[in-house]
Amino acid sequence: MKRLETIRQMIDCGVVAVIRADAKEQGIKIVNAVKNGGIKVLEVTMTVPGALDIIKEISEVFKNDDVIIGAGTVLDPETARACILGGAQYIVSPSLNLDTVRLCNRYRVPVMPGIMTVREAIEALEWGVEILKLFPGSAFGPSIISAFKGPLPQANFMPTGGVSLENVKDWIKAGAVAVGTGSDLTRGAKIGDYDLITETAKKFIYEVKKARN
Repeated sequence: MKRLETIRQMIDCGVVAVIRADAKEQGIKIVNAVKNGGIKVLEVTMTVPGALDIIKEISEVFKNDDVIIGAGTVLDPETARACILGGAQYIVSPSLNLDTVRLCNRYRVPVMPGIMTVREAIEALEWGVEILKLFPGSAFGPSIISAFKGPLPQANFMPTGGVSLENVKDWIKAGAVAVGTGSDLTRGAKIGDYDLITETAKKFIYEVKKARN
């Protein structure tokens, strides 16, 4: 049930904040800023220095909150297992690695592998993947979801890469159940303006709700 609840909360929120930072301290500041803006689904990428420590720390800090902490850029099952032990509630990968999917299924942890073709999408569905990460979204554009939905109306897609405030409504209207966004959301971190991140998060939530209605 926890797996299904995590997926439901992710879809309800509609936005997954992809967290990349130069150091652990900056990563934690970004997480807090995004959370304050209303985005409660956070993906800490394994490209962040000390990513596992960040996952462990914020999982402990927010264990009694409604924040969902996941791990992104997970390339293999070994890393997925370490992230799950560290408190990650879901796993995101840039590609379809069946060994990683198998491990996540074993522990009933949601996994969102990256797909680029109908063949990959079908294979992921056959392995029980609930949400397919369309990556990189910038290589396709929102119309690709309609193309995928033709033969696969049952599939749930979450584009990541190239999702911005300007086009998020187009992705949602095209049929995305959620979107993943990183640099467009967290650009304020480069200049130490974490209030900007919070305000941008609020705008993303607003645009998603507006598009759904």
